[in-house]
Amino acid sequence: MGWKRKLGIGAAVIVAAGALLYANRMTVLQYSLGIVTDLRHPRLPPQTVNWQTGPATAAIPASERPPNIIVILADDLGINDVSTYGTGWADAGVPTPHIDSIARDGVRFDNGYAGNAVCSPSRAQLMTGRYATRFGYEFTPIPGPMARVVAALSNSKDRMRPVITHMERAGRVADFNELGMPPSELTMAELLKARGYHTIHLGKWHLGGTPEMRPAAQGFDESLFMESGLYLPENDPRSVNSKQDFDPIDTFLWPNMRFAVSYNEGPWFEPRTYLTDLLTEEASAAIRANRNRPFFMFLAHWAVHTPLQAFKDDYDALSQITDHRQRVYAAMVRSLDRSVGTILDTLREEGLDDNTIVVFTSDNGAPNYLGLPTVNEPYRGWKLTLFEGGIRVPYVAKWPRGIPAGTRYTEPVTSLDLLPTFMAAAGAEVPQDRPIDGVNLLPYLQQKQVQAARPLFWRDGSYQAVIAGSWKLQVSERPEKNWLFHLAEDPTEQHDLAAQRPEKVAELQALLAEHNAQMVAPAWPSLVEAPIMVDKTLDQPEAEDDEYVYWQN
Repeated sequence: MGWKRKLGIGAAVIVAAGALLYANRMTVLQYSLGIVTDLRHPRLPPQTVNWQTGPATAAIPASERPPNIIVILADDLGINDVSTYGTGWADAGVPTPHIDSIARDGVRFDNGYAGNAVCSPSRAQLMTGRYATRFGYEFTPIPGPMARVVAALSNSKDRMRPVITHMERAGRVADFNELGMPPSELTMAELLKARGYHTIHLGKWHLGGTPEMRPAAQGFDESLFMESGLYLPENDPRSVNSKQDFDPIDTFLWPNMRFAVSYNEGPWFEPRTYLTDLLTEEASAAIRANRNRPFFMFLAHWAVHTPLQAFKDDYDALSQITDHRQRVYAAMVRSLDRSVGTILDTLREEGLDDNTIVVFTSDNGAPNYLGLPTVNEPYRGWKLTLFEGGIRVPYVAKWPRGIPAGTRYTEPVTSLDLLPTFMAAAGAEVPQDRPIDGVNLLPYLQQKQVQAARPLFWRDGSYQAVIAGSWKLQVSERPEKNWLFHLAEDPTEQHDLAAQRPEKVAELQALLAEHNAQMVAPAWPSLVEAPIMVDKTLDQPEAEDDEYVYWQN
């Protein structure tokens, strides 16, 4: 065969391969992140985590030291998933007794709010006590392939309202790992470390993946870092999975997420067991290792975020639930509550219970893409909306030495308030060189003062909300609409009063404008705008008269 003929055949093969790749470009994109992850980060087998140990004996008794502080943060947990706040899964035989015990032994916040209706900016606010829009953290970073695939899959389902992409902005967006909380921000870990605390992170981070943004550079002495997003390998016999074929996010996660953690910036390795249980077991071990010195622990669970994977033992224990998806999800809630119980038991066993602050909350409400309609009841809305279902979350805390048991606190509080509250409990000062938006709650919980009224704000691009007194305003450009609710009389946002009370709309719009004038522009633009039905799950058919919002990421 002559060289010209060989060259022609080679060229034809290349063209055919290119055509095949182009024809299947969405499939290639859909699997690309997982393939790249496998190449960059081969996983070691399960490893032993050797937590740093404090003194063999306590120089100062636990009762006389500054309090230990533990934040247990759930991911995408609906307020109705916790039996303290509703029936949740209790009617199906899945109460949350351990989470409930924190409220019983401490305080239940009746109006507890997340900092945002989506995970990443919410976590930034929790860590800093500042509105994330003060430092440009407005949108959740998402990998480029995910933006393209989710939009394409959503729009291929012939939905009434399209996902809008702005891929022309992609050139102005850094790599996914480079998007995060600026190192110039001061976290509660940095501030408590300066006060002499040993600081520990376990689980999800989602505040940046470069060395200067990861936990070690943000004040944590130790970090067991969740590197990807599976609870167990997909085909592991210990796992029971539920896949939602109507959800483009779920379709993207399964082929791209991996089962991996790392310790203190070391190599990735596979956990030895179900992720929620691993984080719990290691948190318990870290508590025991540090029982003789003050410590701060941020236990950031992945549960109950998708992909839905239950530990088989939990799933098998719930045979009374006949719907498979509900049973998997309820089993995940069960394991999360068991985690809280293990942490509380460890504190009691080590004699640390009386002088440890334990806070349990969620980064935002549950999403509609689970296809589970009751998770945020009685509230309307979901994750990715500023209706109450998206931002009102389970929020309980205990500190036997400092908070009276059985306290019910009705004033609105937010995750912004944790940093100044912890600083006061630890005898530390909040930063004086920048605005801190949260408030110290201890004087109010100890009934020494009455909390003054204050407005609370949320912002996702042009979709924004403010609560002032008992009034709540949401403003949106897509759709162009204002919603006004009187929460004191209508806490579930059933009656929009915007048309009847234009003067109240104007008053709250002025508050929003004043607030926005103090914020900065987003550090990176949004790539995707997704329509979210306010009153329906994603698997329910759309109708022309559905209320909806567009969420920007």
